[in-house]
Amino acid sequence: MFDNLGDLGKLKDKAEEMAEEHGDAISDGLEKAGELVDEKTGGKHSEQIDGAVDKAQGLLDRLAESAGNAGGKERPAE
Repeated sequence: MFDNLGDLGKLKDKAEEMAEEHGDAISDGLEKAGELVDEKTGGKHSEQIDGAVDKAQGLLDRLAESAGNAGGKERPAE
């Protein structure tokens, strides 16, 4: 059941790397997606959409920080 936990670590490392390298573009895309959904729903769910975008951007920031804190060092294999 847990045979692929090492793969999850690799996936997390890749997500951190992408967040660090392309965080601004990803954040802009999240903002645009939120605006599009808000427009399509006629503004009925603006608060929920804004909250979801903010949470996604917060996760993106944390991933980028994690990558920066690793200092470019390879993490030990799990």
